[in-house]
Amino acid sequence: MASRNRHKARELRRLLKGLPVRFLTLDQFPDIPPVEEDGATFRANAVKKGLQVSRRTILPVLAEDSGLEVRALGGRPGVRSARFVGERASDQANVAKLLKVMAPVPESRRQARFVCVMALSVGGKLIRTFEGECPGSIASAAAGRTGFGYDPVFIPRGRLETMAQLGAAVKDAVSHRAKAAAQLKNWLRGR
Repeated sequence: MASRNRHKARELRRLLKGLPVRFLTLDQFPDIPPVEEDGATFRANAVKKGLQVSRRTILPVLAEDSGLEVRALGGRPGVRSARFVGERASDQANVAKLLKVMAPVPESRRQARFVCVMALSVGGKLIRTFEGECPGSIASAAAGRTGFGYDPVFIPRGRLETMAQLGAAVKDAVSHRAKAAAQLKNWLRGR
C-alpha cells in the first residue's frame, strides 16, 4: 500500500480481507520518498503515487487517494482534504475549519460526498483504477468516536448518524473506500 497513513492501512486491510495477499505499507520501505500529491483529481494523485512507488519496488502497489467534496464549497476541500487547513494539519483542525465555513450554510445545501480512487500498478505501469463514492451531507457539529478524517461530520445518505457514529462494520459496508475496494476484490478474484 503506497501509504504511511495507519488509519487508511487498517481500514484497507479490513476491506480487502480474504484476499491471499500480505499487505505492507510504506513504513516497511523507508527509502521510498513521499510522493507529492499535486494532481487536480483523486485519480491523478492515486495514479501518480502508484506509478512512482511501483518503480521503486518489484511488488505490486496499491495507491489510494480520497477525500471530501462539499457542494456548497464548490467541491472543496477535494484533493486537498487532508491539507484543508495546511500541510500536516490534524484531522481535528480540518474538521473545525469545515464546520466554521459551513456554519452559515442551511441544512438543505449541505450535500457532500466522499470519493476514493485506488490505482493498482506494477513495475511503473498502471494496471487499473477502481473508484467509489459515498453521497451524504455535512452535520452541523462533530459526533462519534470511530473512523478518522471527516468521519465525525459526514452523514451518509439514508443515515441519521455521522460516519464516526456508525462504527467500522457499517462504515465498511457503505463507504467510498469500501466501494472501491469491492471493485478491486472482484477484479482480482476474476484473474
